[in-house]
Amino acid sequence: MESEHRVSTLELFFDLVFVFTITQLTVLLADDLTPRGAGRVLLIFTVLFWMYGGYAYLTNQVPPDRPVRRLLLLLAMGAFLVCALAVPTAFGDGGVAFGLGYLVVVITHSALYSQAHGRGVLWFALPNALSALSVTAAGFFDGAAALGLWALALLFQFVTPAISRRATAPGAGPAAGTTIEVQLGGIGAAHFVERHGLLLIIVFGESVIAIGIGVGSLPLTFGIAVGAFLTLAVGAALWWMYFVRDEGRAEHVFASTPPERRFKLALRAYYYAFIPMLLGIAAFSAGVKKSIGHLGEQLPAGPALALAGGVACYLAGDVAFRLVLGIRPVRFRALAVVPVLATAAAGMRLGAAWQLGGLVLVLVTALAAEVRGTRPAAGAPGAAGSAAAGAGAGATGSG
Repeated sequence: MESEHRVSTLELFFDLVFVFTITQLTVLLADDLTPRGAGRVLLIFTVLFWMYGGYAYLTNQVPPDRPVRRLLLLLAMGAFLVCALAVPTAFGDGGVAFGLGYLVVVITHSALYSQAHGRGVLWFALPNALSALSVTAAGFFDGAAALGLWALALLFQFVTPAISRRATAPGAGPAAGTTIEVQLGGIGAAHFVERHGLLLIIVFGESVIAIGIGVGSLPLTFGIAVGAFLTLAVGAALWWMYFVRDEGRAEHVFASTPPERRFKLALRAYYYAFIPMLLGIAAFSAGVKKSIGHLGEQLPAGPALALAGGVACYLAGDVAFRLVLGIRPVRFRALAVVPVLATAAAGMRLGAAWQLGGLVLVLVTALAAEVRGTRPAAGAPGAAGSAAAGAGAGATGSG
């Protein structure tokens, strides 16, 4: 049985800094609800979440249980805060500050990773450093040149797992089959899953904060109270989809997956699939900020699409998450994407309150259909357990 440690308060402290970056991105998107604005938010977030993922792996394998480790993590936290502060101007005057903050995070994390992987840390530290330098260089340019350098930074990130997959760990010959990827696969399942679940629940708080920011100094009328309740209901339905069923199953799948397959599984489930889930919450929150104070009015296309697109993005990420881990069913959530997007028309034609109500209706209907569709038949008491075991076996094989 694996020895597990739980998420520390220092890790939660770091999460508050990361969630501040989500707040910054939400504001950035709310101020520019266009394809250009959405594209910039996507680039910035993908870079930031790669750094966060590195932090989550790090504290899983190098727990902050010594003063030196804690101090280094606090240094990385300060550098990450610099990145967060530079988010609004990352494609302008703040680009260099963003990149340098990123570089300090990489260097600090690499120093800590070396305690677990020795010289093998270079296989992923160097590509990450080149990614940070590309972002820093982008701060000196505008337009296509800056975008090209940001794209180059993402390229360095995406090739890092492939490099690690083929790199032999120091002190182990190729015949031993010990690669950096296998070492990274020594992920503690309970800590890793809990770590990302806590991040997700904190990010959900952004949708609640968006209600207060959107209402501002407006008087608390019955209509605004209803709109706030509907917004909270949308967030609660999205919470239900992950935390009521998926989190526990995900931990079981990770615990039963061999270490040599666990790193790839973690990358697919908690990086690639989590990107649309977290961005979806940010986009929905941006839509709430722009619409909660105008519930009875027809919405412009931007806020209406942010509300619908944010929820649809979250659903798409959740479907991908389930597919990667072999959690079934996925069809009800996948089918809900189309009517969720269709609620944008209700927002533009009827008003924000109607769109929020439509979102609640679609999500609750999907959850109810899923419960009915997965209820074990009478006389088959072992059906639920068999399904859970099958999900774990399917994910292990697909890793």
